[in-house]
Amino acid sequence: MRTAHPLFLFTALALGLCRGGAADAPALAVRVTTPSGILEGTADADGVRSFKGIPYALPPLGTLRWAEPQPFPHWEGVRPATAFGPRPEQLPNHFRDMIFRSTSMSEDCLYLNVWTQAAPGDRLPVLVYLHGGGLTTGDGSELRYDGASMARRGIVAVTINYRLGIFGFLSHPELTLESPHHASGNYGHLDQVAALHWIHDNIAAFGGDPGRVTLDGQSAGATSVCAMMASPLARGLFQGAIGESGSVLGNPGQLDLTQAEQEGVALAKRAGALSLADLRRMPAEQILPLQKGIIYSRRVEVDGYLFPAHPEEIFFTGRQADVPLLVGWNSAEMSVSQVLGNDPPRPDTFAAAARKFYRAREDKVLTLYPARTNDEARQAAEDLASDRSIGYRSWKWADMHAKSGGKPVFRYLYSQLLPPEAGPGATVDAEPALGAPHSAEIPYVLGNLPLFPVFAWTPADMKTSEIAQGYFVNFIKTGDPNGPGLPKWTWMQASIPHVMVLSAEPHLIPEPHLDRYLFLDSLQ
Repeated sequence: MRTAHPLFLFTALALGLCRGGAADAPALAVRVTTPSGILEGTADADGVRSFKGIPYALPPLGTLRWAEPQPFPHWEGVRPATAFGPRPEQLPNHFRDMIFRSTSMSEDCLYLNVWTQAAPGDRLPVLVYLHGGGLTTGDGSELRYDGASMARRGIVAVTINYRLGIFGFLSHPELTLESPHHASGNYGHLDQVAALHWIHDNIAAFGGDPGRVTLDGQSAGATSVCAMMASPLARGLFQGAIGESGSVLGNPGQLDLTQAEQEGVALAKRAGALSLADLRRMPAEQILPLQKGIIYSRRVEVDGYLFPAHPEEIFFTGRQADVPLLVGWNSAEMSVSQVLGNDPPRPDTFAAAARKFYRAREDKVLTLYPARTNDEARQAAEDLASDRSIGYRSWKWADMHAKSGGKPVFRYLYSQLLPPEAGPGATVDAEPALGAPHSAEIPYVLGNLPLFPVFAWTPADMKTSEIAQGYFVNFIKTGDPNGPGLPKWTWMQASIPHVMVLSAEPHLIPEPHLDRYLFLDSLQ
């Protein structure tokens, strides 16, 4: 008699599958035996199995608040994995496009989620997605990161939580003193390293190949992917990297350990804490407001442990993870107001903004970002805001890895405009969009447009998603986005660097704005 493969043990548990379609089918309970213990998740009618809320490290509570993550011990019996774990502590002003499926928030947040459609004996490529949110908000449960679509494309998909804001990135002399590595801060990134170790040790139980892991992230998630490439602590834990709109390179906000510690001392003083023990006794809601005004995603703490040197030095000397890289950003990352404030877009207001930001280099800015008419001024302000915030930093990552690494680098520009919202309560923009905004690409490249009926998706949107997801899937599987039916995408290391414009009509173009990035680079 044939017995069930230990990879997945299905049990009816009175749920069963109904006779209707996938949308009407209750989930079927499913078990998997991992080195950490037995998990019980669910399977949908398409056979995608999901395991949610899996602990990869001990809860960072008590003396583990602001400590390196500690391994979660093997558990006995069957652990339920049918609900997302709590999202990390964060202030309530999260971004509008974040739809959390976690039902609570807690410092006890170090959980990950897995989606797989692997058959017994499979060794499928693995996608590990790091959520965005400025390192202060976000969650692996967000609807746009759902991994079922990727699982249907032959990939084991994983999302993770990691500590955020003051809980993830506080440094303090007492923390440094108690650390065996004489370092403090960067706990959120250390959580990411711990999650990668758990995935390496356990993912084969879900049908994944620990030797074919691709790390992907958007915004602060892309910043984190770049950090993982720079850190020796993550070396060998992933074999490919994707960065969507973000990087730790081209970043002027460097802190050494002493500077970071003094910032922590000042924060503790504001809280009325006389010692680290006092800080650890304070409730989370009393500590969270202390992080206001700190932009964690725009700074790098060189702590001597996660980062033995500044990431730019690591990339410059070729000491980063030498893995294939797919990196890019969107055509309208930031708004005009980030350059012009409340001023209307006109040639004179843009010239004034160029003078304010660049002083003696104003003429150079006006050459690179021409603004001779009101329409040109609006476009110039949009381009400059996007380049200053996202474009230059992402370009720096691609450029440095292409020069010092040995693996191919593929660059994209995502340009598909979002369709209007549909139904009651839909918002209407006062002016037509100039391009694809920050984070717009996420549900397209992960194949999750159907999860967002609030948008009036068009055939062009569906086509864009099919193409973009196809490129990403190919890259995750082979380290190269090219494949049958897709326009050829050449390496950045080609004699003339090219960029793939991702839209309903994808096309490869020579790098159009290298002069802009070189100018911004000269200011560092």
